[in-house]
Amino acid sequence: MPSLVDPALAAGSLRSLTQPRLAVDDDLVLRPWRADDVAAVRAAFAAPDIQHWHMRRIDSDDEARQWVDAWATSWQAETDAGWAVVRTGDDRAIGQVSLRTIALFAAQAQVSYWVIPAARGARVATRATLAVTQWAFQVLRLHRLFLLHSTGNPASCNVATSCGFPSEGTLRGYLLHADGWHDMHLHARLHTDPADRLRHRDNAINAVISFVDQD
Repeated sequence: MPSLVDPALAAGSLRSLTQPRLAVDDDLVLRPWRADDVAAVRAAFAAPDIQHWHMRRIDSDDEARQWVDAWATSWQAETDAGWAVVRTGDDRAIGQVSLRTIALFAAQAQVSYWVIPAARGARVATRATLAVTQWAFQVLRLHRLFLLHSTGNPASCNVATSCGFPSEGTLRGYLLHADGWHDMHLHARLHTDPADRLRHRDNAINAVISFVDQD
């Protein structure tokens, strides 16, 4: 049965690219996940709130290694793309930001992020999300990015709105967490949205993203 609509982005649009390091600002860089991130991943998923909101825990180095290795596989499969958020000074993972459920046909993806407790309070998630958003729109040429979070997670809501993702409504009883069904806020941003959707104008929020070489 022939489709009446051509794909917005052709198959191969993601895997034809080498996953870049993204310099967010003087303090943060996004880089591909590596084998030596296993300990950092285990430590991150030991945080109760990261376990709760992401609905999983990691109990061994093997499980953490599988989690890390899955990102390279997902890039080639064009389903997900994830970056470790690191400080420029020590290159140790303090968070993650990713494009999940990538649909090239519809040129859209879902944004996901977490930050370890010790690194919170400095808009790390906001700065990292803006960097990935700019790359997704300008380089991968996605049309729409969306973001879902529990209505019980106001910190995630603040990140979404700070990154210019307006609320599009509430999905009732949408996702099952360990403590039951949660209503979810839906936020989204289009590549055609005007820049003045951003609510914060400081240098961290409006960092110019540059692309640097692989390790």
